[in-house]
Amino acid sequence: MSHDPEHVSQLPTEPTGMPVRDAIARRVSCRAYQSKPVPEPQLMQILEAARLAPSACNQQPWRFAVVRDLDLRRRIVEDGFLPGIKMAWAIDAPVHVVVGMERSFVTHRLAASVSGVDYPWVDIGIAGEHLVLAATELGLGTCWIGWIKPRVVARIVGWPASVKPAVVITVGYPCDPDAAAPPASRRKPLAELVRWL
Repeated sequence: MSHDPEHVSQLPTEPTGMPVRDAIARRVSCRAYQSKPVPEPQLMQILEAARLAPSACNQQPWRFAVVRDLDLRRRIVEDGFLPGIKMAWAIDAPVHVVVGMERSFVTHRLAASVSGVDYPWVDIGIAGEHLVLAATELGLGTCWIGWIKPRVVARIVGWPASVKPAVVITVGYPCDPDAAAPPASRRKPLAELVRWL
């Protein structure tokens, strides 16, 4: 199967008719996965959703490593995660999507030094959220993991020094597909977050 982005639109889709607001409400951090693999067309769909994200000056700094090999997933968890938080459950996720960042000098270093905004981190966050919401629509579970050793993870996935791993997103079918979204009480109310002018 071709991985050329021009062919992604020809991949079979599984539309659910799920409104974006429902995908947002249903997305949870999944830490228990079934062992069955994720079909490649579904992986291509969620990667395409990430590819379409906006970015500062359209620099598109994201890079993706799709890790399905069990030994490599184990190495990412055992060697590439920082100590202190036990995350052995991540080995059972059939896919790790490592999201990396390739910075440009003008947009990401020069512009950031003037504005004080670290644009590639904003860009990576948008692309990653596109990915997890697309996964939610397909019935897949995901979990963001930022507790990583970037240099170690870069070596494991074979990236050059110019690409810095930013986050690992586990992907797979959740053991409990009907797991409820976080209760509203776990999110701060809008009144604490919004200033109307």
